[in-house]
Amino acid sequence: MVAGDSLVMTESQGTYEQPYSSSAPSAAPVDPAWPPPPPYEPAAPGAGPARKRTRGPMALLAAVAIVAAAIGGGTAYAFQELTGKGTAAVAGSSTTVVPSSKKGDVAAIAAAVSPSVVEIRATLAGGSSTGSGVIITSDGEIVTNNHVVSGATSIKVRTSDGKSYTAEVVGTDSSKDLALIKLNGASGLKPAALGDSSGVQVGDTVVAIGSPEGLTGTVTSGIVSALNRDVTVSTDENQGQGQGGDGQWPFQFGGREFNGDTGSSTTTYKAIQTDASLNPGNSGGALIDANGRVIGINSAMYAGAQASSSSDAGSIGLGFAIPIDTVKSDLAKLRAGSRS
Repeated sequence: MVAGDSLVMTESQGTYEQPYSSSAPSAAPVDPAWPPPPPYEPAAPGAGPARKRTRGPMALLAAVAIVAAAIGGGTAYAFQELTGKGTAAVAGSSTTVVPSSKKGDVAAIAAAVSPSVVEIRATLAGGSSTGSGVIITSDGEIVTNNHVVSGATSIKVRTSDGKSYTAEVVGTDSSKDLALIKLNGASGLKPAALGDSSGVQVGDTVVAIGSPEGLTGTVTSGIVSALNRDVTVSTDENQGQGQGGDGQWPFQFGGREFNGDTGSSTTTYKAIQTDASLNPGNSGGALIDANGRVIGINSAMYAGAQASSSSDAGSIGLGFAIPIDTVKSDLAKLRAGSRS
């Protein structure tokens, strides 16, 4: 394992409001000898034209359209602030975080998503672990890999702006190698937009952001190499970074073991394979699509047969990420404090 705008529908609003512009001519006096033609009913004495009755519903429709645009085209943070809840926005397949003109632009994606990726340092009984995490709420809920925080006695998190926080484990799921942690005293953070991994295709452009070897905010790029790869990992919290592995969490793929012995207690999950460079410390970081949506949580990398420590390990373009749909389906369980 590698440990370690909102849109505003101004045009539609103007369309709805135009019939009621203050520049419209004033209504003519009602002439009893000339009643309004059907389907209008006679206006009551002193009342304005009957068509003004539609102002309320039409104005409401315009407001609903504006809110829908803010949710559909905005970021996770925008959705959270609208609802007032500490939950992540789940982006649709059409949601973009970067402008459409910048789709696939690595610099634009990095600028938009880097504030949502953190570095995690966990103190373990037998050593320490360095990994990454993805912010999913403005008050500091962070998704990471279980193997990054498993067995931790204390956790420290550093955000992209250099601020440091302590954190507590909320829930873990070793069967999916996922964990949810919560920062203490955090607010105003920028959550990532969670995408839809079911729409990912082989050959799609992806960007990875994490903290390999403690280098916070490292950005790499590549493509999706394959889908639904069976990746087998250890569920033993005494194995991995805290036992001298220094970031080379052991895993199995294609009938072979990499980065050491996974042991007898293992679990297998379906993963996205990518050639984006992943190194020790990238675990728990974000795999992002061309629109700036998180489509996976980076979880494993092949360090090379001759690598005996993290200093020897290096990416050879064989990395794996847990699909974000798996993460979203597991969030309720993690938030409930499950420890499995």
